[in-house]
Amino acid sequence: MLTGCQFGNTQISGYQNRKKHAIPLRADPGLKFAIKQPMPHPIPFRQSPATQACQPPDTSGVTRRRWVQQGLAAMATGWLGSVLPAGASSQNATPWPNRPLQLIVPWPAGGATDLTLRLLCEEAEPLLGQRIVVANKPGAAGTLVAPALKAAAPDGYTIGQVPITVYRHALMNHVAWDPVTDLEPIVQVSGVTFGVLVPTDSPWKTLADLVAWAKANPKLLLLGSTGVGTTAHLAMEDVLQQHGIQYTHVPYKGTADQMLAIASGQIMAGVNSTGFAPWVDQGKMRLLAIFSAQRSSRWPEVPTLRELGYPNAVHTSPWGLAAPAGTPEPIIRQLHNVFRQAMHTERHQQALARYDQALSYLDTAAYRQSITQTVARERQLLKRINLLASPAGN
Repeated sequence: MLTGCQFGNTQISGYQNRKKHAIPLRADPGLKFAIKQPMPHPIPFRQSPATQACQPPDTSGVTRRRWVQQGLAAMATGWLGSVLPAGASSQNATPWPNRPLQLIVPWPAGGATDLTLRLLCEEAEPLLGQRIVVANKPGAAGTLVAPALKAAAPDGYTIGQVPITVYRHALMNHVAWDPVTDLEPIVQVSGVTFGVLVPTDSPWKTLADLVAWAKANPKLLLLGSTGVGTTAHLAMEDVLQQHGIQYTHVPYKGTADQMLAIASGQIMAGVNSTGFAPWVDQGKMRLLAIFSAQRSSRWPEVPTLRELGYPNAVHTSPWGLAAPAGTPEPIIRQLHNVFRQAMHTERHQQALARYDQALSYLDTAAYRQSITQTVARERQLLKRINLLASPAGN
């Protein structure tokens, strides 16, 4: 008596033949179920209520080839999964997304990055077919997005804006998360412009003037940034170390305080992102050079550090979008495609330009590679300036 057959992981039970109609079975070595020979007459079968959902295939007059096809189809159904990205199809699959997404923004509402991200979401929503709800989680220098993503389900419904400082913070501090292994990159979106600034009445007209004076006057250069270990700090540290220059670093809590200190001459120079724009435009300070790969359209007369002989001095503090590690690759691919199209819209690019940000698109693979390279480079720099966290347990 045949009491059941198995298709992959699917067990069909309660399929019984009366003894007088016993059917000879032949095992197929390539399959997990027995192949039944064609039978001359239909044979009734009996199912218990517990197995009503598990229906055996109808085999009346069915050839062996047809049996194999039915078995493979049953196994394939189990492999398709229960969720598919929009555009894919399966009778039993649920299209993704079928509910709103959440985007974690690790900055206060109303800031430049928050505003451009909200506009990016507006451009992405029609392409995704769902709303994207922004959840602001400010604090801890923009790093709260990492533990939040680590704790989220890897289903594509929770994503986050991840600044490069998240990866640096994990190098400088012992934290309960690792952005390299706990986050899944989706796409790099943008970065900001960093520049070397001096007071308007400074005798230094070029970066070479500043470097020459600092070399001739060890430890006397007072140079400010927006904090220890920030991009502004590390960018200038890297340049000055190439000349063996010793200087005094003055960290500030924010852009406003630093800009006032430079404009008033309390410090001799400073490095900052584009919060300096109105100060430069109003003639309150001078921009000597920028850390971008190309010159700025806003200040076309200002050279890049790369032009001045520092080929690796490109620091834009790039940021992108990421999901929890383990998010299915088809969902990551769909998110990438949606946001790639959204970020290249004229409306989004105009919003970036309004805050002196530039589009800095990298696809998923290139973004992951860029993160890996940046982490390796910053690990070495932080080690040189004694900011790399000691191994756990030391």
